[in-house]
Amino acid sequence: MKILVGLLLGAMASFAHGQDTKDAKESLIPIDTFSRDVKYHSIKLSPNGDYLGVMTKQEGKDVLIILDTKEFKMHHGVRFPGNAQVGEYHWVNNERVVLSKEYIRGWQEHPQYHGELFGVNVDGSRGKYLVGYQGEQQLGSRTKKATPLYGTSYVLDPLVDDEDKMLIVTYPWTSSNEPHTIVYEVDVHRGTRKKIMRSPSRMAQFLTDEQGEVRVSVSTDSSSYQKVHIRNLELDEWQELQQDDMDLSDIRLHGFNLKGDIVYASASKQGEPSGLYKLNLETKEYELVYSEENVSPSKIWVDDVHKSVFAIEYEAQYPTYAFVDAQAPMSQRLKGLLQAIPGRQVRIVSSTKDGNMSVVWAGSDRHPSSYYLYNGETNNLSFLFSSRSWVDVEKMAETTPIEFKARDGLHLYGYFTAPHGKELKDLPLVVLPHGGPHGPRDWWGFDPDVQLLASRGIAVLQVNFRGSGGFGGNFERAGYRKWGSDIQHDIIDGVNYVASQGWVNKENMCIMGSSFGAYSALQSAILEPDMFKCAVGVVGVYDLPLMFEEGDISERSSGLGYLRKVLGEDEAELKAFSPSYNIDKLKAPVLIVHGGEDERAPIEQAESLIEAMKKAEHPYQYVLLEDEGHGFYNEAHRLQYYKQVMAFLDQHLML
Repeated sequence: MKILVGLLLGAMASFAHGQDTKDAKESLIPIDTFSRDVKYHSIKLSPNGDYLGVMTKQEGKDVLIILDTKEFKMHHGVRFPGNAQVGEYHWVNNERVVLSKEYIRGWQEHPQYHGELFGVNVDGSRGKYLVGYQGEQQLGSRTKKATPLYGTSYVLDPLVDDEDKMLIVTYPWTSSNEPHTIVYEVDVHRGTRKKIMRSPSRMAQFLTDEQGEVRVSVSTDSSSYQKVHIRNLELDEWQELQQDDMDLSDIRLHGFNLKGDIVYASASKQGEPSGLYKLNLETKEYELVYSEENVSPSKIWVDDVHKSVFAIEYEAQYPTYAFVDAQAPMSQRLKGLLQAIPGRQVRIVSSTKDGNMSVVWAGSDRHPSSYYLYNGETNNLSFLFSSRSWVDVEKMAETTPIEFKARDGLHLYGYFTAPHGKELKDLPLVVLPHGGPHGPRDWWGFDPDVQLLASRGIAVLQVNFRGSGGFGGNFERAGYRKWGSDIQHDIIDGVNYVASQGWVNKENMCIMGSSFGAYSALQSAILEPDMFKCAVGVVGVYDLPLMFEEGDISERSSGLGYLRKVLGEDEAELKAFSPSYNIDKLKAPVLIVHGGEDERAPIEQAESLIEAMKKAEHPYQYVLLEDEGHGFYNEAHRLQYYKQVMAFLDQHLML
């Protein structure tokens, strides 16, 4: 890794630290407490409960290890060379897992996935490339070249009752941007496959029942009009569901009831937040089961054993739970777990085939993710792992949900984190806009960026501005073509709200973010030049016209369509909303951090901003990590990044 640091055009003021300040800094929680990789995640039980699959990190990449549940002895580990890592994995029988291969392009960006699936036994034997575009030599009585599968494939159903088979769904690589998807039955040992069916509509997702039968299909090529099909098992035919009077969009299939004659799906009506609906497979009638006024479900929880929906999670503020069937075994289990682990968000993330044992996840704003093993026969809950065992939760800061009205009356939610042990008055503030902007949102939970800032005595504000995901299509679309105006006004209104409460010092605030959050950091500081003492942009977009020319979004026709929809094509408006074209309105000194291999926000974005600041003789610092992508997945890089950010904030905030 090569780091280039430029300090140009304007000397940065430094503080004269006294002995008290020095002593205080020496007692701070070490920065690497927050930059270190998560140790464990994605823990799943084998169908009979003999083994645990555990994802962990090695050299910044996800690897899979297999442990037994009696002595927690490691049986095997799976890792890929180069920039590849283990992605999703599934137990397909008691002795074998199937896993996907991903390619890393930066720790904050979703890894690239090309549809490759591998199989391996718990002892490391019979490792096999099962599905993918490469194909592989198959060993057997007749050695032959396995047929490559040109498409992006996912495990649809591991068919744990069948030792040898699984179902996959493949999105073919065709000239069509919205192809029909295909279901294959695949031998989990040899990789041979048989085509089961083609979807009745484009870009369809499928839902299988407890017996592994494909029962329902819904198209996803159009968010405004989706086709739902129900499969007649006797005739092996798809029947389209007539839903003109329902006016539903964003339909997503989740599971069944215990009897198997009702399908549960989340859906939005007229662009409002999604609710949970049930579809009777006999009468073909829909019925709303549950909805919240302002927020869509954050998770629909499905019983691994019966594929039945048992609970819904909502999170406008703190996580809340609603139960589809309060008497269902998993509902009763979740209720008991919420009492056993008070004050934390709790989820049942994996269960054995007989439903006796479950892996339980728990976390909160102060508690990093922890995992437990629950035994239904003994009613015993035993601790397994903490994702960040080195974190002292007693020293972590509390995150409090807030809600306020934007200047145009729109109801907004967000989160405010006050430093632990500090009086809630006149605090220094860092505003931390999230990325996206359309789709992602901020959540209540442990956030290392937030906790790092709070550990230095800095309050943190996060706003779920218009355009954020999770609050319905209307709310998301309210941010279209408003990147540089209304979205930023929401962030600024959030700042004014917490300042009006007396919690923060309006003369002691900075703003920072990654990706779209970096854009917001610069654009908000341009709209309100006297509000922020500094701005930090990490792997950001600063030149909106350039988005149509550089980067992986504009490489695809669907990506260009997305940009035209959310940004528009009015060049004057695009430039008016671009920090690179408005440096003359900016007062705050800027720290720019960028990855040299960033494909989402290519290096030309940072260069555009730097050129503009040079021309305007505006003070800035620039950190280039040449071998990183859209974020910094390497632990050492994150530590360096955190140190650079904290040094910059220390220059400009009164801490």
